[in-house]
Amino acid sequence: MPKIVDHAQRRTELGSAVRRVVARSGVGGATVRAVAAESGWSMGALRYYFSTQTELLDFAVTQMFADVPMRIAEVLDTHEPGIERAQAVLEEMLPLDADRLAEVRVYLAFMARVRTADGRPGLAEQTWHGERHLCGIAVADVMGLDHPVEVGVVPAPLLAAVDELQVLVDGLSFLGATVPAQLTPEKSRALLRARLDVLRSRAR
Repeated sequence: MPKIVDHAQRRTELGSAVRRVVARSGVGGATVRAVAAESGWSMGALRYYFSTQTELLDFAVTQMFADVPMRIAEVLDTHEPGIERAQAVLEEMLPLDADRLAEVRVYLAFMARVRTADGRPGLAEQTWHGERHLCGIAVADVMGLDHPVEVGVVPAPLLAAVDELQVLVDGLSFLGATVPAQLTPEKSRALLRARLDVLRSRAR
């Protein structure tokens, strides 16, 4: 019998391979040949799914935007509201291990690319609102306030704290991905926790 190919699984494996290559070698290094070598596939097998570097990068980003919300949803479902859940939610957006480091580097590379080439209109703003919504959930958890309901709308009582927290998360994400020797995962976690502690103290 002919071998049954799980195309969804294959594409997932390829998306992970693209992220690893970009994390290690940058966007320029994420060629079809390099990804084929990383995944252990032949060039012909890879081109069955993706014919260009652009298609590879687009898919890697699409997969990332599916994976991260799933992980965050699991955190929200399995943790009780409070500072620990807030920390866990926000950590999913930070480059604290090899997989998340690769995700952030792919995202940064993709966002730089869409400024100079045909990309996805509105992607940066969509991502910004999504991150802002998660910061709103974290702030509400820490301060014991009602959660934001609608993405893109931050309730007035959360606004100032969300502004501060989002800037911190973006800074930790960018610096952790670009100078990881200077901003280690341990330091990122400590800085994030310190900010959440400040927010909690304000609510008392």
